Amino acid sequence: MERHFRVWRGDSSGGEIQDFDVEVNEGEVVLDIIHRLQATQTPDLACRWNCKAGKCGSCSMEINGKPRLGCMTRMSTFEEDETVTITPLRAFPIIRDLVTDVSFNYEKARETPAFAPPPDVRPGDYRMQQVDVERSQEFRKCIECFLCQNTCHVVRDHEENKQAFSGPRYFIRAAELDMHPLDDRGDRKEYAQARQGLGYCNITKCCTEVCPEHIKITDNAIIPMKERVVDRRYDPLVWLGRKIFRRDQLDSAPAGSGRESMAPSTSAGVTGVAAGLSASGARPPEAPPLNVDGRLDVAEMVAQHAGGPSPFGDDQKFPLPEGGITYRHPEPEKD
Repeated sequence: MERHFRVWRGDSSGGEIQDFDVEVNEGEVVLDIIHRLQATQTPDLACRWNCKAGKCGSCSMEINGKPRLGCMTRMSTFEEDETVTITPLRAFPIIRDLVTDVSFNYEKARETPAFAPPPDVRPGDYRMQQVDVERSQEFRKCIECFLCQNTCHVVRDHEENKQAFSGPRYFIRAAELDMHPLDDRGDRKEYAQARQGLGYCNITKCCTEVCPEHIKITDNAIIPMKERVVDRRYDPLVWLGRKIFRRDQLDSAPAGSGRESMAPSTSAGVTGVAAGLSASGARPPEAPPLNVDGRLDVAEMVAQHAGGPSPFGDDQKFPLPEGGITYRHPEPEKD
């Protein structure tokens, strides 16, 4: 069937939305329609894309006003008579048509201090507990589509904030490194507050809503990071303790490392390993109930299904005789 599309065309000097009627087939995504437009009606339409599998983050755009990936937005999600409007990411400068200049994000990536291993641990000797791996694994799913950066109103509506604000993509990077047991930098929290603009975020959760990898950016990264910043900078008891005691008496990490123990977050809404749960975010497994005498109920130890016939035959006596046993192969089933 033919569907009506509106696509923004132009460059940094200006542009307008143009109307197109395009053929749409079953199972197609928005990126398919853009390719058909390029092939049939407007060959000079600029669009950035790469994998078409939702893993490279290149085809970021705004579809009907919502930041999405063109390759992951199926046409079946829209009504048959609904007009689909495609525009470039609004938070970044336009290069041409649907292509924007996202170099802001790479500048912020270069400003973020890299992982710094302990000086006394050689490469190849790094060891981490599985719970520490799981805690930061969620943030490593980021494909850098920058949809969270685009939808964050701190930079979307206030261009002047870009210099002081790194955005949700780099807050999860800071949280991941702060949770890393082998990262030797002790100023992650101070850097996030003073240089990355963590205090600008007011927890609207819009970044979490548009994340195609379903990373809980707000609940599992930004909120715990804010908690640790508040504990470190504004809790009067912590401040007094740091004035009285030495750092190695306060931290659970080795003396002089500057790293603090990472307890699970207590904020409502925090899920998964950040809340002390298993990697799946489910409740830890519970043991079956015990009787008053402290023993398991007999029903708990009975198999649900009866076992098959023994391959050693039915005439074996236990305990086994000293001469051993003779193995009998099961007879093949008759048709």
